Amino acid sequence: MSGARDTRLSKGANVASWIAQVVAAAILGQTLFFKFSGARESVYIFNELGAEPWGRIGSGVVELVCVVLLLLPRTAALGALLTLGTMAGAIGAHLVRLGIEIKVDGESDGGLLFALAVTTVLAALVVLGLRRASLPIVGSKLP
Repeated sequence: MSGARDTRLSKGANVASWIAQVVAAAILGQTLFFKFSGARESVYIFNELGAEPWGRIGSGVVELVCVVLLLLPRTAALGALLTLGTMAGAIGAHLVRLGIEIKVDGESDGGLLFALAVTTVLAALVVLGLRRASLPIVGSKLP
């Protein structure tokens, strides 16, 4: 292929990317159970956002797609990009409407959900930074 870009990573970059991919996928995958089972925290959050149940189920489906994309090397950068968009919505909801700490029936998460969203963003940024050359169209034009 003329002009084809080598998107292979060094061993260290590949290991770092996989660690970040697994961290992001694990956090997103873990939240799927709560979203799809209708856990009280998830129902509370999406009631507060005026998006229960369609927002809860819809975001769960998008997060499931993120997990799959993150765990496939050819699509990891795309999964990271989708993860960033998804988590931007979650972090925005925390900052604008929900607060850092979620309190349901007198019990607090101590900011855990917010911290997990931030951790997922950081992991997705690492993946995107390391695998950006594999992005369709944009990646082929990067230096």
